[in-house]
Amino acid sequence: MSDRLSRALAELPPDIVRTAAADLAPHLTDWRGQKTGAADALLLPRNTADVVAIVRWAARHGVAIVPQGGNTGLVGGSVPEPAMSRPTILLSLRRMNAIEAVDPAGLSLRAGAGAILADVHAAAERAGCRFPLSLGAKGSATLGGLVSTNAGGVQVLRHGTMRALVRGLEAVLPDGSVLDQLSALAKDNTGYDLKQMLVGAEGTLGIVTRVVLRLAPAQGWRSIAWVGLGSPDAALALLQRLRRGAGESIESFELISAAAHDLVLQHLPGARPPLTTSHPWHALIELEADSSILEALLAEALAAGEIADAALAASGAQGDAFWALREAIPEAEKREGGAVKNDISVAVADIGTFHARAEEMLAAEFPGSRPFVFGHLGDGNLHWNIRAPLGADPAWLKSDGEAARRRLHDLIAEFGGSISAEHGIGTLKRAELGRLGNPARLSAMRAIKAALDPADLMNPGKLIP
Repeated sequence: MSDRLSRALAELPPDIVRTAAADLAPHLTDWRGQKTGAADALLLPRNTADVVAIVRWAARHGVAIVPQGGNTGLVGGSVPEPAMSRPTILLSLRRMNAIEAVDPAGLSLRAGAGAILADVHAAAERAGCRFPLSLGAKGSATLGGLVSTNAGGVQVLRHGTMRALVRGLEAVLPDGSVLDQLSALAKDNTGYDLKQMLVGAEGTLGIVTRVVLRLAPAQGWRSIAWVGLGSPDAALALLQRLRRGAGESIESFELISAAAHDLVLQHLPGARPPLTTSHPWHALIELEADSSILEALLAEALAAGEIADAALAASGAQGDAFWALREAIPEAEKREGGAVKNDISVAVADIGTFHARAEEMLAAEFPGSRPFVFGHLGDGNLHWNIRAPLGADPAWLKSDGEAARRRLHDLIAEFGGSISAEHGIGTLKRAELGRLGNPARLSAMRAIKAALDPADLMNPGKLIP
């Protein structure tokens, strides 16, 4: 750290400044362990006033700010770059984690951006409600990070992404002003909805400090099943049957390939397969409906030849065990040596055709590479990951693997899909967004960034190509 920056940091309250290497180290590497950056200090604001002071201080001294939540992102957006041309600080809002208010009548919850998702779930449940967004990192992901990446998860099919679940927020903009849109009004037609501009902005337009969330009533029923089937098209036929028979009660419909299913069983201690027979594909289904409804619909699908087998959870504990298998997939993949991760979406009706075309392309152009596919069939979002050929050099992921990713992105563009359905852009997909993104949209994004953050202090190098 330069003497100049050291003197500048002395202007801030000492309680919020950390410069020791041991304090910074846990924040400098992403969850996948594939990107490590560098920062001069870690700042830990206690409240919004501290964030305002930090942002104004950074503007005066030309210091870049990298905001960080639980650091569970998968695209490199929450860690600084390895080498920056100017002083850089990490801004962690983990101390701003209070659950401030829960309103069961209005179905809303207000909390600090550092609140952990699991704690939000617990607070909502104590009030007889629920927050209907869940993902594998719920024990460490924070609200600020979930808002900034427009997180999705396993309940998007019924409740939408984070964008649909944010009723209000407070944020500190790059000039140090505070955008206060915390009022949880159901209707407010007074111009641009600026809070929505910050949802999914990955910290490039401001620092989210507090959030008002939309809650849902507590579940009256919960029925869960694990299904074995032959193809993504068979899974789509089952989803359509469930929609006809169960309507809006479908909470989740997860598609899981045999490769993902089998790898979890290898790496999750005590894991047991839900079904006694092997299948090319699996589906994990949850309905907010009496189990007899799901049982009847699955019996119809079995009789129609749409599915090969099914297990209906006989208890909440068994249902949780099914979900534990699904949520352990990313960790199992990581333990096995990782993969080229692709968080893509196409139209739901195109899932089967897209998957077949992607497999053909991979087999022809990258022989031996192994698709590793799972995700949210109901909203068209698949984690279409690519593992290296058996016995390949670890460098394959950085060379051929990256080439395979680009070819997959080309195919996604052909289908009119998205190269990032829920994980964001960060640095991992920034160049690809520039290559494939709509020019008018990219131009508008750059104009908004330049207008609000002309000095490029907020999370520089992320999202905007």
